[in-house]
Amino acid sequence: MQILQGKKILLGISGGIAAYKTPELVRRLKDKGADVRVVMTEGAKAFITPLTLQAVSANAVADSLLDTQAELAMGHIELAKWADFILIAPATADVIAKISAGLANDLLTTLCLATAAPVAIAPAMNQQMWHNPATQNNINTLSTWGYTFFGPGAGEQACGDIGLGRMLDVDELVDLTCQQISALHKNETNTPKEQPLAGQKWLITAGPTREAIDPVRYISNHSSGKMGFAIASAAQQLGAEVTIISGPVSLATPTHCHKISVTSAIDMHQQAMTLATEANVFVACAAVADYRIDTIANEKIKKSHDTMQLNLVKNPDIVADVAALTNKPFTVGFAAETQDVEHYARGKLARKNLDMIAANNVAESGQGFNSDDNALTVFTANDEKVLPLTSKSELAKQLVQHIRQKFENSLKS
Repeated sequence: MQILQGKKILLGISGGIAAYKTPELVRRLKDKGADVRVVMTEGAKAFITPLTLQAVSANAVADSLLDTQAELAMGHIELAKWADFILIAPATADVIAKISAGLANDLLTTLCLATAAPVAIAPAMNQQMWHNPATQNNINTLSTWGYTFFGPGAGEQACGDIGLGRMLDVDELVDLTCQQISALHKNETNTPKEQPLAGQKWLITAGPTREAIDPVRYISNHSSGKMGFAIASAAQQLGAEVTIISGPVSLATPTHCHKISVTSAIDMHQQAMTLATEANVFVACAAVADYRIDTIANEKIKKSHDTMQLNLVKNPDIVADVAALTNKPFTVGFAAETQDVEHYARGKLARKNLDMIAANNVAESGQGFNSDDNALTVFTANDEKVLPLTSKSELAKQLVQHIRQKFENSLKS
């Protein structure tokens, strides 16, 4: 049986150029067995017609809060109750701001207030708008309230800029919708489990950081964030209150976890130092850039020379700084190495005053960055434990249980 079979999905479309992708998105969701209804803002209709969406969804398109015929039956409330899942794609900076402010001045924002269904948001905007502090604040607010963010992706934008802010491709949105609904279904159908981490606060960093060179270029790495998000999910399922500080990733936020989106190592460091004092356990799973550009160019650097020199300065060491706090949490580091894994991992464990470090060899094929599988060797000052190659979700469960055991032992000593 398909994951989306019989699921009622409400697709909200706001006024961005990425709206041209939505007929294909509707078609793909229907191919997966979903019943799809569409709500459009006035801005959305400037990019795609309601008739097109009606044709591909086989349902009437709703586009007005004050539709007298629909409101005879309190249409906006009926739609809000009808939906099993709401996906807003594309979601402009404007509609994100409205939802975070609790506004209800059009049909789409009203539905978000009136529904009990989970809501996922697929942002689509200019890269500068995405990075604006107001937008990031709105996103963090909605994440705290339980909204999930699909993306955004990075690449060339309609305005000519290159950077973070593109709506994810249709295939990615469909896959993430399937993942989210599958996770929600498991939570609904599973019998209650023991929650040994209840009352604990876990802070987890995940994904890469991006260090800007100029407005359109950056230095980064291949981290997908999958391992960090899997650890967050495993800790939450055992009852922990989990906050993820995440670099740019294309992953759905694990259910009931709070995600704070950051871009650079400096941003991640600031958030980690602010929140670590309230955490019981800190897991530094992010692949943080060791260096950043000394001076970021205000304009795009032109390709006018055969060579170019970049001056780099060292970024702050997030996990070491957390471990140096007077009232530090139980601090777990990660070491992604390509050689002499144990030597380098034990060196970091001692040098950075960590309680535990999880090391893996990213040079091994089929594990580590961008893979669905991984293997770890976990070191403390007195012992080590090998966690063999398996899926990252299963590996995360084993790692969380190991951290739990060592953390509880540390409280007794």
